[in-house]
Amino acid sequence: MEVKKDNIGISKATIARLPAYLRYLKEKQAKGEKKASSTAIAEEMHLNAVQVRKDLALVSSVAGKPKLGFEITDLIEDINRFLGYDNTTDAVIVGVGGLGKALLGYGGFRNYGLNIVAAFDTAPKLIGKKISSVTVQSADKIQEFVRRQNVKIGIICVPKEFAQSVADELVEGGVRAIWNFAPAHLQLSEKIAVKNEDMAGSLAILSKRLEQILYNEK
Repeated sequence: MEVKKDNIGISKATIARLPAYLRYLKEKQAKGEKKASSTAIAEEMHLNAVQVRKDLALVSSVAGKPKLGFEITDLIEDINRFLGYDNTTDAVIVGVGGLGKALLGYGGFRNYGLNIVAAFDTAPKLIGKKISSVTVQSADKIQEFVRRQNVKIGIICVPKEFAQSVADELVEGGVRAIWNFAPAHLQLSEKIAVKNEDMAGSLAILSKRLEQILYNEK
């Protein structure tokens, strides 16, 4: 995967918003629209217009025109290029339970430059089975496979108690980024990029927000 120097120094919050802009723009493009302004994007996505304008200025190769906005096709290309979606990266999934199977079955990853090339598990009944065109391999093949195929992203979907050992195997094989769905804090080098998906935390935030909404309706 190509390292983009212009990404350095960009805030995580900005990067997190870019895929949402991309989805919005693709929806508009599918409807036959040619241009989009930062003001319109902000209004429809319920965001701050100044923030949207700043975000798009960081990635667009051509400035938006007053009252007309950006060329949608150009802006889609710019965001894809900025995020690296135009440069497909191979990844592997470790843990083919309910969540792992769901991720394997999600075809949208390719739209974001992610290509899942292998899956691993310890369950004998799963090994050799093909799920969404990906063959499940024995977990003891992780390190060998990622090293041989030069895979840089590992997706962890195993129980908490196995997460650290799986992460170590992936890193030992050459993986440099881990998308962790296990409820575990991984002890890894700062040179390894880690994104933890805290479902319990997200549910807690959602539940608290629901509580506030219901309280305000009394």
